[in-house]
Amino acid sequence: MWGLSCPGFPEEVSRARRWTRDILRGSPLAEDAELIVSELSANAILHTATGRQAGSFHLALAMTPRVIALSVTDDGGTGTTPRAEHRNDQAEHGRGLSMVNALAHRVIIHTSQTGNTVTAELLMDVRRERGAAGPC
Repeated sequence: MWGLSCPGFPEEVSRARRWTRDILRGSPLAEDAELIVSELSANAILHTATGRQAGSFHLALAMTPRVIALSVTDDGGTGTTPRAEHRNDQAEHGRGLSMVNALAHRVIIHTSQTGNTVTAELLMDVRRERGAAGPC
């Protein structure tokens, strides 16, 4: 298990992506994981107290032979729970958590008085790792 704490500045999203990419180098799920961390980190900064002065977000990455779990914990402070929203084609924001839901096997949202933790689980595809062809 790995962990990283970042100040709530927008430029820290690239640091979170780089950290994830470095840990998962060589994994077939590295790109999906990097995208998930990017979205969850950006959401924390944009939509919670994390983006305010002295705010921060915390990442955790846990890996087993079958699962990669990525968690981002924010500072809360909005009184709302993160949720996927369906937006029209003209909307400029609001698709991040829907995209995370599409990439992950499971997304778990835990809300407390001190913040929100969004965990996305990616399953390793044993067939892909062994090079077996999947159905067309």
